[in-house]
Amino acid sequence: MGTFSLAPDRLAWCAELRTLAGQRLAPLADKGEPGRVNRPLVAALGELGLLERLFTSGALDLCLMRESLARVCTEAETALALQGLGAHPVHAHGTKEQRERWLPEVGAGRAVAAFALSEPGAGSDAAALALRADEDTAGWRLTGEKCWISNAPEADFYTVFARTGGAGSAARGVTAFLVPADRPGLTGAPLDMLSPHPIGSLAFDGVPVTADDVLGETGGGFRVAMHTLNLFRPSVGAFAVGMAQAALDATLAHTAEREAFGGTLKDLQTVAHQVADMAVRVESARLMVYAAASAYDEGADGVPRRAAMAKLLATETAQQVVDAAVQLHGARALRRGHLLEHLYREVRAPRIYEGATEVQRAIIARELYKETAG
Repeated sequence: MGTFSLAPDRLAWCAELRTLAGQRLAPLADKGEPGRVNRPLVAALGELGLLERLFTSGALDLCLMRESLARVCTEAETALALQGLGAHPVHAHGTKEQRERWLPEVGAGRAVAAFALSEPGAGSDAAALALRADEDTAGWRLTGEKCWISNAPEADFYTVFARTGGAGSAARGVTAFLVPADRPGLTGAPLDMLSPHPIGSLAFDGVPVTADDVLGETGGGFRVAMHTLNLFRPSVGAFAVGMAQAALDATLAHTAEREAFGGTLKDLQTVAHQVADMAVRVESARLMVYAAASAYDEGADGVPRRAAMAKLLATETAQQVVDAAVQLHGARALRRGHLLEHLYREVRAPRIYEGATEVQRAIIARELYKETAG
C-alpha cells in the first residue's frame, strides 16, 4: 500500500483491519447465503466498531476501510459500504429524531440500511426519477418502482428518492424520504446477479410518508443524493483498489513460484513487465482515490470532478489488473472458488453502479468546462 503521506498510526490501522477481516469477518462471510443480507457479518462489523466509524470518519478513512477490507474479504467490505450508503443521508440530513432512531441501530449492526435511488428507467440519469410522491391529507403516497437496490428487499429501512413536484429529467422536485421496511404497500423481490450480492427491486403501492419522514428539505432530494455520491464515489474507487491489490499480491506470489521454461514465470521478461505495469496502475489509482478523498475532507474546490476521476480510474484499473492476473494464473484462476475467479466476478459491477464510467466522463467534462468558464 502506498503511503500518500499516511501517518504510521493510519498504516497500522489498515494492517489491523486486514487482520480482523481475515480472522473475524471472512469466516462469517463464508457461511453467508449468496445473494442474501448476511446479518451475522453486519453484526460483527458493528461489534468491531467499524460501522460507527462510518459516521465519525472522513472520506479518506472511509477509503482506507474499504480498501483494507476489500483486500481480504469483499463481502465484509460490501456490507460495510452498503450500511454507509443507506445511512449517510440520515446522518447528514436527518432530523434529530431520525438520527436517534436509526443511527445507533445501524452502528451496532442491528439494522440494515439501503439507498434506493435507481429505477428501471432511471439508472445513470438519476434526475429522471418516475417514483411519484402524491400529496394526501397526511403527507404523500409513494407509487412506483425501484430497481438494483442493494440490501433490498431485506433492509430495515430505505433512503428513498421520489418526485414530489415537476416532471421529466429535472432534478427539481425530488425529495428524499426515510421509509421503514414495514410501511404498508412496500414490497420487494431479490434479483439473481452475476456476482451473488444482496440486491433487489422494490414496489411502492401508495406507501404512506409524512413530513417527519423527509430527509433534508422537500424538493431537495437531488442534493441529498449528490452529497452522498460525492462522498462514496472515491470510496468505490478504494474498493476497486483493494481488489486490484489482492489480485496483484496473488500474481506476485504465483509468478515467483510457478516453474515454466526452465525457471519461474517471473524470470520471463514479458511476465515481469506485465506485473510491473499492474503495480503502476494500482498505485496510480490509489493515489487518485486518496487525493479525491482528501479534497472532500478539506472542502477543496472541484470535489465532484475529483470524485468522478477517482471512481473512473480506479474501477477501470481494477478490471484491467484482475483480468491480467487471471491471464497470468491460467486455467486455475477460472476454477470456482479461486480468489481470482471471485474477484473477476466482483470487479465488474463497480464500473456501473453509483454512476457508470460513461457518466463519470460526462461529469468530469462538465466540471472542467464549468471551472474554465468560471
